[in-house]
Amino acid sequence: MPTPLPPPVIVLPGITAIHLRDEYTLPIQNVWSVLSKDYERVAMHPDDFRYEAVEPALVRPDQVFEVAYRECIEELRYNLRDKEDLPVPVFPFAYDWRMPLVDTERRLADFVGEVIDRTKLLKHYHASGYADHPTVDLVGHSMGGLIIAGYLQGQKGAAPVRKVVSLGSPFRGSFEAVIKILTGTANLGTAPPSSREREAARVTPALYHLIPTFAKGLEITDPALPTTLFDPAAWQPSVIDSVAEFIRLHGLPVGDTKARALSAFTNLLTLARTHAQRRAALRLPDVGLATSDWLAVVGVDAETRVRLKLARNAGKPEFVLSNDDRANRWDAPNAESRRQTGDGTVPYEGAVPDFLGEDNLVCVTPSDFGYWELQDRLLTKAAGFHGMLPTMDMLHRLIVRFLKDRPDKRKNTWGRPAPGVAVKDWKPPLALATP
Repeated sequence: MPTPLPPPVIVLPGITAIHLRDEYTLPIQNVWSVLSKDYERVAMHPDDFRYEAVEPALVRPDQVFEVAYRECIEELRYNLRDKEDLPVPVFPFAYDWRMPLVDTERRLADFVGEVIDRTKLLKHYHASGYADHPTVDLVGHSMGGLIIAGYLQGQKGAAPVRKVVSLGSPFRGSFEAVIKILTGTANLGTAPPSSREREAARVTPALYHLIPTFAKGLEITDPALPTTLFDPAAWQPSVIDSVAEFIRLHGLPVGDTKARALSAFTNLLTLARTHAQRRAALRLPDVGLATSDWLAVVGVDAETRVRLKLARNAGKPEFVLSNDDRANRWDAPNAESRRQTGDGTVPYEGAVPDFLGEDNLVCVTPSDFGYWELQDRLLTKAAGFHGMLPTMDMLHRLIVRFLKDRPDKRKNTWGRPAPGVAVKDWKPPLALATP
């Protein structure tokens, strides 16, 4: 019998971590990169969120951010193979991170098909019988995990996916998405925050997919206020006012501007809420997977926004922002307090998926960076633990072990159970020691 080979791997980056280029200009211009960000050129058109506000344009995704993903991709390519002449394909999936996730999921479905067809053309995969049962493995960081969950939920029957890894994915959202919509300054992505992002953020559909769906930590001081952030009545008027001004500047001169702003904002929230409900409805057995087929890594032990206060001011809703809302109680003596932690961007409560038990989760901390990972430690201080999770050497080894079903002969992978889960009750998808 032919020797089976690991399936090809697709790596999905997080929001904002993919270069964007404008192909309308000659020569082509980069409008979003690690070092340069043209917020006006990447802002979406208020009358049609498929296109840019500044037209004519033809903005397309380019490569993934190397600073966050190159090392991970190259380590997987090197360590998944058994021999040098038997390479395992590892494809980065560069998508337009501004778009609604349902659009990106359709593109992922097409890309999965393309990767399978390309892998069938490799001689060693042909000889191994890969074409008889073609599948892929998926690795998603941050919003990449949400895209994977939505893609799987949309499959009818078993998906062509063997295993999944998610790193710091906000399956139930992050308060930082709210802060970015409000002020443009939040800990999303690998770039330092800027208030110039505010207007672009408010017309970026994908950002709304990161609005929290969990109730714990959302403090609503007036019982007459909505209990969900997907209700436009929960948002302070300045948000809709700025969308109205954006429409005045960039939209078509038709209809009442304020009414159009409310309609656009409501549509963005509704689109995100519908996708959140779909994610929550995912059941792994329905798509041919078991809990042992999904490695969900959650970052903890970093100061993270774990609370957000919604109050009334002069009869209008208003978010009350405070530095006290950021906390890290990972070392607290009781389990409930230990939940007040996260990876700097995604609070623990936002990282828990509906389709896994908390006893299945694998927690990692900034201390898991190795002694020699000085550059990654420095980048973590600059970009945050969340953004640099994919650079951690220990996680590279852990992912390879999981995808190859390898024992830990060198004892160089580990993890921690979630708050409130005893080690004896912990059920990670592979055998793991605690540090």
